[in-house]
Amino acid sequence: MSPAIATLEQHLLAALDPAPQETRRLFHGRGRCWLGLEQITVDWLDGVLLVALFREPPEGQLEELEAMLMALAERPQWSGQAILLQHRYLPDSPGQWLWGAPCQQREVVEDGLKYLLDLGVRQNNGLFLDMRYGRRWVREQAAGKRVLNLFAYTCGFSVAAIAGGAEQVVNLDMAKSALSRGRDNHRLNGHDASRVAYLGHELFKSWGKVRKYGPYDLIIIDPPTFQRGSFVLTQDYAKILRRLPELLTEGGTVLACVNDPGIGPQFLIEGMAEQAPGLAFVERLENPPEFPDADPEGGLKALVFRQQA
Repeated sequence: MSPAIATLEQHLLAALDPAPQETRRLFHGRGRCWLGLEQITVDWLDGVLLVALFREPPEGQLEELEAMLMALAERPQWSGQAILLQHRYLPDSPGQWLWGAPCQQREVVEDGLKYLLDLGVRQNNGLFLDMRYGRRWVREQAAGKRVLNLFAYTCGFSVAAIAGGAEQVVNLDMAKSALSRGRDNHRLNGHDASRVAYLGHELFKSWGKVRKYGPYDLIIIDPPTFQRGSFVLTQDYAKILRRLPELLTEGGTVLACVNDPGIGPQFLIEGMAEQAPGLAFVERLENPPEFPDADPEGGLKALVFRQQA
């Protein structure tokens, strides 16, 4: 066994003894802390071990990885039901079920809240685990507030906000299928559907609809780095920031996020100062410890800003 795969094996054996009670990242190679494993991540999805490859492995490593994972399932530490290997570097990111019964959907728990994930059928499964502290922060801040959740995806922030007592959450995303899964997630948690709205529109063509539901006490911006035909982070983020003053209540708060390793927090701090100078930088949220990064500015950036009175 190569040193890299042996290192991964030891991490997994330790992480599964015992297995987490809730969904967690077990190994984050993309933080570039382990040589030869920079393109591998491993997640525990409440019984399903999801191993994602973000680049084609060097010759021989894939066979080694598969053999190690099959052997892992025979270890006394193993308590899972299935192992899924996802080839993110291939078109459509196909999933390969190595062990156990395939399951295209999986209900998982994070901080006591339930989310329904898709496994092996699309690139992203429905919940970005590095944003765990961000969702927890929103839950802690949300009581009695009107919340706008931009680029809502499957509405993880919305679930957290309603669980925290938000008065209303408005979710906007151009992918209506993702918003539909957001409805599923709220139903799973027994939430009051009348407190949640869904706008299946492209943001830059929908400011009127967004304003209609406002003003908002809390706005969450968690965009993709690139979305073909609709959003390029380095070009389009500023267009959102300059709209914030007209959407926020006095003293309102913004959680603005970037998850591009090549873009540091100053991008948001300087952009906000230029486009919405009335919003002051408050803090950068910590990332969960299971997401170590060789570069402190390389991981998720989740920054809090507040409208000055």
